[in-house]
Amino acid sequence: MLDELTFRRHADQAIESLKKSLIAAEETGDFEVEEQSGALNIIFEEPPAKFVITPNTPVRQIWISALATSFKLDWSEELGDFLYPRDSLTLKPLVARLINQHLGTESVALD
Repeated sequence: MLDELTFRRHADQAIESLKKSLIAAEETGDFEVEEQSGALNIIFEEPPAKFVITPNTPVRQIWISALATSFKLDWSEELGDFLYPRDSLTLKPLVARLINQHLGTESVALD
C-alpha cells in the first residue's frame, strides 16, 4: 500500500489533470465542473444529476459516486494512474464513459 504522502501526491495530480480535461470538455459535454474541498463535482442539468469524485486517503483510493454506484479506483504503479479493477479503465476513460452513459451520447472524450 502507498504511504499517505505518495498517495496524496498521485491523487492530487490525477484530480487536477482530470479537472483540466473536464473543463475543456464542458462546452461540448453539457455539464459543469466544480471543485469543492478537494473533491470534483460534475453537475448535469438534463437529465439532472451530480457525480462526485474524491480521494479517500485512509484506503488510498479515488472514489467516484455516479449513476447510483460507487466506483473505487486503486493506484497502479505499472500504469502510473488510478485504475478501476472491475473493467480495467483508468480514471479519465472511466469518467468519460460515465458522463457519456448519463448523457446518452458518445460526445465526451477526456485527454
